[in-house]
Amino acid sequence: MKLTIIGTGYVGLVTGTCFAEVGHQVVCVDRDQQKVDLLLAGGMPIYEPGLDEMVARNVAAGRLSFTSSTREGVEKSDVIFIAVPTPPLPDGSVDLSFIELVAREIAGAMTSYKIIVDKSTVPVNTGERVAETIKRYCKAKVEFDVASNPEFLREGFAVEDLMRPDRVVVGVRSPRPVAAMKEIYAPFNAPIIVTDINSAELIKHAANSFLALKISYINAISILCEATGANVQEVANGMGMDIRIGRRFLDASLGFGGSCFPKDLSAFIKISEQLGYDFRLLKEVQTINANQMDRFVKKINDTMWVLKGKRIGVLGLAFKQNTDDVRMSPAIDLCHRLLHEGAILRVHDPKAMEKAKPILQGVTYVDDMNDVAEGCDALVIATEWPQFKQLDLEKTRKCLTHPILFDGRNLFDVKEMEELGFIYKSIGR
Repeated sequence: MKLTIIGTGYVGLVTGTCFAEVGHQVVCVDRDQQKVDLLLAGGMPIYEPGLDEMVARNVAAGRLSFTSSTREGVEKSDVIFIAVPTPPLPDGSVDLSFIELVAREIAGAMTSYKIIVDKSTVPVNTGERVAETIKRYCKAKVEFDVASNPEFLREGFAVEDLMRPDRVVVGVRSPRPVAAMKEIYAPFNAPIIVTDINSAELIKHAANSFLALKISYINAISILCEATGANVQEVANGMGMDIRIGRRFLDASLGFGGSCFPKDLSAFIKISEQLGYDFRLLKEVQTINANQMDRFVKKINDTMWVLKGKRIGVLGLAFKQNTDDVRMSPAIDLCHRLLHEGAILRVHDPKAMEKAKPILQGVTYVDDMNDVAEGCDALVIATEWPQFKQLDLEKTRKCLTHPILFDGRNLFDVKEMEELGFIYKSIGR
């Protein structure tokens, strides 16, 4: 099918590329001409494992193209996916100005029947607003349908998640676009759940908020584990073997971050308030998440006593592994807190250092993870990059003026680290 994706961020670029990979003809649109030029030149605006090779393969095959013209995208396609940002506003609600702008641009370019699909994460009832906007601004007065198709992509695993989805949710206002949506997703061999459009929009916020709740729950359990000498990983394993619970998202850590969970949680709380419900459970999830970082910083303070003038190495700047995304990253938050305490930082991340530099200044960026500890009083692991498990621990111990390691991701075994001579502080163990 002929498809257009408007917006080439994590969601739009991965979605468009994967659609091309299974044989669809895809046009990716972005208002940022610099980003379009970069993609046309073979560059990549984001790091996502496997994406660069897939983009190059489909551009070469003629199935994937890039433009800054919304009109061109609308004219060339039968189905238009909206995948533009929906950033948070100061009160926690969602800024829908990009959605509204794109809806108007699509309407102005339409001359025949189109299916317009919301891929962005939006509050419930947004589909109705998009339909109203298109009807108002479409001078050609052609027929169209609006659908909701929320994404469930994990940054760092987005290609895998889209190529092998556990389900596809399609929300519609009428049966007319269902066949086309099923045809688009047929090559992915996933269950397709067709709902009304409001239910589809709620599914995304409900799912992300539940996963945030699960993370905060295990972080709360980690506090009890530390107080009793229990091991949170053993507790999580015992819980996770219950098929009603599952093991995923039960890893105690610094807390969740990134561009999705914090934003979607705040948005869902605000949506609930607007609908007359005080979702206090989710407010407590936010509180636990914030307190988790407070507790970790206190652990560093309690161990080192005074941080002013202390040299601390930090491994990890991205909000999670396998991505260069530093938006609302707990690792960046931690660095800012340590700098505020007067610490001197040496930092490293396998992929995120360039994107971190504009928002994290006054630190030394180190290219090799095994050199970060050089001359430091302590080392902190802030992101769960798998390569950090291959850290040269013997060299690290010798490089540190004091063999103190704070593990915010529980990457190492407690007994082994103590046997190697480290003062080792992790979470919930």
